Amino acid sequence: QVQLVESGGGLVQPGGSLKLSCTPSGFHLDYYAIGWFRQAPGKGREGVSYISSNDDIKHYADSVKGRFTISRDNFKNTAYLQMDRLEPEDTAVYYCAMGFVPPPGLSHDEYDLWGQGTQVTVSS
Repeated sequence: QVQLVESGGGLVQPGGSLKLSCTPSGFHLDYYAIGWFRQAPGKGREGVSYISSNDDIKHYADSVKGRFTISRDNFKNTAYLQMDRLEPEDTAVYYCAMGFVPPPGLSHDEYDLWGQGTQVTVSS
């Protein structure tokens, strides 16, 4: 069965860090662009970051620039989102998505395959 599995969410204090992982099951991520999205309660799904299939283009939402870093390791078949200097406003369910998506790749309707999401809560 083809699916994406996210992990790494949790509860963290403001200013802290978390690293999310996204691993596909049943296929390899080599040829796919990867997007990270988030959805807070009562809000729409927001594009957070994008990385191209050959790792040469990255995009970030303005709200996370300078704090979040997207990466991929094709040998480990895993994509990552390193989140530093977290703020309460970053609290949301975070999703990874994959598809044949050109940059900037921050629109959720461009992606075909989604993970189940992982909760990130930033609170003291």
